[in-house]
Amino acid sequence: MADHQEASVTLPSDPASVSAARTYVSNLLTQWGLPGEAQAADTARLIVSELATNAVQHTLGQSPTFTVHVSLERDEEIRIGVTDSHPRHPERLPGPLRQDNGRGMVIIRWLIAEHGGRLFVDPTPEGGKTVWIVLPWTVPMREGPLSP
Repeated sequence: MADHQEASVTLPSDPASVSAARTYVSNLLTQWGLPGEAQAADTARLIVSELATNAVQHTLGQSPTFTVHVSLERDEEIRIGVTDSHPRHPERLPGPLRQDNGRGMVIIRWLIAEHGGRLFVDPTPEGGKTVWIVLPWTVPMREGPLSP
């Protein structure tokens, strides 16, 4: 069994791409051995949905695409990252502004805390950023290419 698996997909910054990103990650995790009905799969899908939505909605047209990265290290942790071209890092909005928008990072931070994970942001050489989520992985991984 390999010590490392990784995959990525680049999608247009369009609302329809949020669903495509979620499906891509869901299929990938199933292929790596995580049952689709597992709570960890639901958590990963929700995190990808929120990060992809942020990449589409909050880049103010400065990011024509976004990339979803997924990697699995030695049956220990999974990393999910979303890269976009906008330099602004995610920030916590004041309570009144979160009534209609801006709850995505609150949800993500809650999920990370619940599962013992962590969040960090890396700037890209092009001036954008990758928002990374790292969660424990407790399922033995399987090898194999991602099916289309």
